[in-house]
Amino acid sequence: MTTNPYHVELEQLQPQPVAVVRGHIDTDEIAAFLGEAFGEAMRVLADQHLTPTGPPFARWRPTGGTFDVEAGFPSSGSVTPEGRVDADTLPGGPVATVMHVGDYGAVSAAYDVLAEWIGANGYVSAGEPWESYLDGPEVAEPRTVVRFPCHLA
Repeated sequence: MTTNPYHVELEQLQPQPVAVVRGHIDTDEIAAFLGEAFGEAMRVLADQHLTPTGPPFARWRPTGGTFDVEAGFPSSGSVTPEGRVDADTLPGGPVATVMHVGDYGAVSAAYDVLAEWIGANGYVSAGEPWESYLDGPEVAEPRTVVRFPCHLA
C-alpha cells in the first residue's frame, strides 16, 4: 500500500499582478519555453523597475496532446506589456495548495489530489490552477507548489 505524500492546505490569497509570456507548446518544448519566458519576464520587470515577489510559476491548459501555457513571475506592481511579456493577475481568495517534491513529470498526481480534496471537502473549482517552482531543474528533487482556486459549493 502506498501512502499519499501530499498534505493539502487551504490558503487565502490576495490578487497578485504578474508578468507572463503565453504560448502554445508540445511536451518536448516545455523546458525551452519556460526558460525563455522566465528570462523575458525578468528583463521586463527590471526594465520597468519592478521586482518579482515570488518564485516563477506557470498555468497549463491541456489541449489534446499540447498545452496552452502562461509562465512568468508575480510582480511588485502592474506590468506594462512589452514584447511577448503581458500583464495578468493570479486570483485572490481561497486556494487549495499542495507541495509536490520530485520529478516535474509526476506533478499531475498533485493536481489529482487537489481535485479530489476540493470535491471531498465541499468546495468547487473557481479558476485555473497554477504551479510555482521553488527549485530549478538542476535540483534532484525539485519542489513545486500547486495551487487550485476554489470556493465553498
